[in-house]
Amino acid sequence: MKYLAVLPQFVFVWIVLCGSVYCQRPAVVKVGAIFTFDSVIGRAAKLAMEVAVSDINADPVILNGTELRLIEQDASCSVFLGSIEAFELIEQEVVTIIGPQSSSIAHMISEIANGLKVPLISYAATDPTLSSQQFPYFIRSTQSDYVQMAAIADLVDFYGWKEVISIYVDDDYGRNGISALDDALEKKMAKISYKLPLNIQFDQNDIIDALNKSKLFGPRVYVVHVNPDPRLRIFAMAQKLKMMTSNYVWLATDWFSATLDSFSPLNGTSLSNLQGIVALRQHTPESARKKAFLSQWSNMEQKGLASSGLNTYGMYAYDTVWAVARSIDEFIDENNITFSVNKDSLDIKVTGVQLGELKVFDGGELLRRKLLQTNFTGLTGQFKFNQDRNIVSYGYEVINIDKMEIQRVGFWYSDFGFSVLPPETLIAQKKNQSQLDQQLQNITWPGGKTERPRGWVIANEDRPLRIGVPKRASFAGFVTEEHSSHQIRGYCIDIFLEARKLVPYDVPYRFVPYGDGLSNPSYDKLVEMIANNLLGTLQFVTNRTRIVDFSQPYVATGLVIVAPINNRKSSAWVFLKPFTVEMWCVTAAAFVMIAVVIWILEHRVNDDFRGPPRRQIVTMFLFSFSTLFKTNQEATISPLGRLVMVVWLFLLMVITSSYTASLSSILTVQQLSTPIQGIDSLIANDWPIGYQVGSFSYNYLSESLHIPRSRLISLSSPEAYERALRQGPSNGGVAAIVDELPYVELFLKQRTDFGIIGQPFTKSGWGFAFQRGSPLAVDMSTAILKLSENGQLQKLRERWFCKKGCPEERNQNSEPHQLQLVSFWGLYILCVIITLSALFVFLLRVVRQFVRYKKREMLSSSSSSSTPTSSSSSCSQLIYNFFDFIDEKEEAIKKMFSHCENPQIHVNSATQQHGTSV
Repeated sequence: MKYLAVLPQFVFVWIVLCGSVYCQRPAVVKVGAIFTFDSVIGRAAKLAMEVAVSDINADPVILNGTELRLIEQDASCSVFLGSIEAFELIEQEVVTIIGPQSSSIAHMISEIANGLKVPLISYAATDPTLSSQQFPYFIRSTQSDYVQMAAIADLVDFYGWKEVISIYVDDDYGRNGISALDDALEKKMAKISYKLPLNIQFDQNDIIDALNKSKLFGPRVYVVHVNPDPRLRIFAMAQKLKMMTSNYVWLATDWFSATLDSFSPLNGTSLSNLQGIVALRQHTPESARKKAFLSQWSNMEQKGLASSGLNTYGMYAYDTVWAVARSIDEFIDENNITFSVNKDSLDIKVTGVQLGELKVFDGGELLRRKLLQTNFTGLTGQFKFNQDRNIVSYGYEVINIDKMEIQRVGFWYSDFGFSVLPPETLIAQKKNQSQLDQQLQNITWPGGKTERPRGWVIANEDRPLRIGVPKRASFAGFVTEEHSSHQIRGYCIDIFLEARKLVPYDVPYRFVPYGDGLSNPSYDKLVEMIANNLLGTLQFVTNRTRIVDFSQPYVATGLVIVAPINNRKSSAWVFLKPFTVEMWCVTAAAFVMIAVVIWILEHRVNDDFRGPPRRQIVTMFLFSFSTLFKTNQEATISPLGRLVMVVWLFLLMVITSSYTASLSSILTVQQLSTPIQGIDSLIANDWPIGYQVGSFSYNYLSESLHIPRSRLISLSSPEAYERALRQGPSNGGVAAIVDELPYVELFLKQRTDFGIIGQPFTKSGWGFAFQRGSPLAVDMSTAILKLSENGQLQKLRERWFCKKGCPEERNQNSEPHQLQLVSFWGLYILCVIITLSALFVFLLRVVRQFVRYKKREMLSSSSSSSTPTSSSSSCSQLIYNFFDFIDEKEEAIKKMFSHCENPQIHVNSATQQHGTSV
């Protein structure tokens, strides 16, 4: 029991000893750093990391008294040395390795870090494949080339280029970066046409050989992705080879900006040879801390402590040390730093090599998680990692060398694209890509020009453009090779030559005949040749557009049916078809209106329009309808009646002429009818169908329309067309031929007993075919549009096919449109206006005569009576007197007609009796 009494005191003493001995914070924490001291990135990173360690150790808050010791190893750009130094650092029990800057070394050390569970955090290894799950202990504290190549692809797409040439160093960094660029360009419908790899230790001769080789290619947009080179040898050699002119575009990844930023001071003379280069620079937001550090760096340069300017990799190296220190601080608050020997997990089997007792960091996995959870504001902005273990990107700055200065022309951010505002501003404004216009400031390109370079030239005379020409046996007017002179001639050839003149650069070419000249060649095989750098003239077909690009079509075409012409009886009521129902109704109404108006204007002064009411009605309508045939016996006497008749006869002349023309057209078309009504009736009946050898119509009829191949008869010439159509399906011929419209038009030019049935049932065109993605397709399309606008295409067509008149685009199976009322409404309105005006003038005259009559009546009544007549008669009384006047005159005229054969005498006597003449 006495031992149990002292047990609590023993436990208390053990806890105190554990807290003071076993769980206390270490005095020193070792961190390794592997990089190349004498390099563009290494010189800036070395000083930046040393300054960061000094700042951390001087800060009492971070690490709380524990010293951070940085052990630096020089890899000298060697994978072998870098691997050896990684083992040496691990033997010294480092908890983290910062670096390396080389992606190739990072691949090797990442395998070591996985086995020994030591986190590896690099501020300069940009190879995107390092983020794979193969390397869980690799963490990247700079931007991945996957993001950078997306920016380069957007830049290529922004200026509309479709092909680029890549120059890169042939290691993990170069190959994997260019592979990422290839994927990014593919999303933009562009591509890397040629890849020019350079040796890791490339020299001047390697560069010259690669650049001279690229001159044989068409693209002139270069993307340079190499390690930072203080001498900028690639651009120096390009200047020497005269490749820094306005025909070239030079795009560089951020190695170029890192190199320029490392120059201290920046030499303006050296920049004069870099005129027009466009490059990317990793963007770091502006902040007070960044400005203070830049000022500190400038002071160190003045004191000779800094041998290099500060680039973005140096700033990322500074922040990386701070991230490691913060993670270690959190780690040692919770755990002890211990290492253990575990040979089984390493499984190292090396014969004759003594590696010693390698130790595994027990807390490596926990420290790795602490690093990935890092989140603080550093020199480069908000410092934290994404799910791919890469630093969260702030995008890139787009820089341009102009007037011996580095000009920043804009920014690129994955969520916004290109903008003249920095990404942090757009993020603060909560903008999105749909709200922003992609824009950059003006760029000065090589040669000093501000216009966007075309980025592509035709190959030189040593490698001219090869143009595939089908050597046709029929319809040779379109394109073929003459047997005697072996010259390539034809309508399509002339169009190409004229379009070539409008292309704003020289296009050396060579015609390559395709086919034996005895039969028309297969165009589908010609398409395959075009996909292998051959140009040809083809029709747009879906399966062809999958492997080649077409220019703007210069001939609109489609498949049509041509068949013999058979007679057909006309309808008994065909004479009614020229006019629509509305036209017939309006015309009949016009006859009635003219009859009534002429009777009103003529029956009081014209003997032909008098008599009993029945006779007047018959005369009125017979006169109106007989004007159609100009056989009317009655003549108009009054000027107003003659005016109305002039307008009416003009209207009748136009109407009858149009009717005659329309009826003639209907009767003619009906004589050109055929039992084939269209493609549906041709498919439904079991008739043989002809097609042209080599045309795509065979595949279309058999595959798209599912017509049995046994019904399809191949024909090789216009003569064979005519012979097969005349024989007919019952005598071994064909019922119809399906071919492209230009060929059919040429066939029908001198053959009037055949015709086109219906409309073209496919829509397509003829254009020049190019390799997929060829920029020449765009330039030739522009040239063809210009030829169409200035009428040159029509002139070429007339030169080749219209020497005896152009073939008309006939439609033999459709009736012409009936004459619509809308075509004559102007004439009808004119006739109605003049007729009603004449009627109005007549009524006005009658009213004026009535007024005169009333005045005379009032004068006569005032002279016979001394009492003055009241002048205040009402308007109703006046109207009553007017109609009484009219009735009185009509009654007098009726009495004259009942007592005398000469009504004119009675009219005059009646008029004299009433003192006026109506």
